[in-house]
Amino acid sequence: MVLPGPRNSGSYQAKIHLSERELEIIELVAAELTNQEIALRLSISKRTVDNHVSNIFTKTGSRNRVALVNWALSNGKICKDGFNCCTLPEG
Repeated sequence: MVLPGPRNSGSYQAKIHLSERELEIIELVAAELTNQEIALRLSISKRTVDNHVSNIFTKTGSRNRVALVNWALSNGKICKDGFNCCTLPEG
């Protein structure tokens, strides 16, 4: 499977399935919340957030939070500061 990332800049991108919870966590990561703050906001444990973030990194090929936010912006998963704020199809 080919995943987007700095080492793989080809035009092919595998279809990546993210759950609603994972998308919610990506939005909160993009809002610069820590894992502890995300846990408090979602009323779940920090360990659960840690697991979600780790799974999201694996699915997206991101190595850190900055790379994840860049991936999410590039793939229309989040809207930030007026960038990518059009209505995007689900998926």
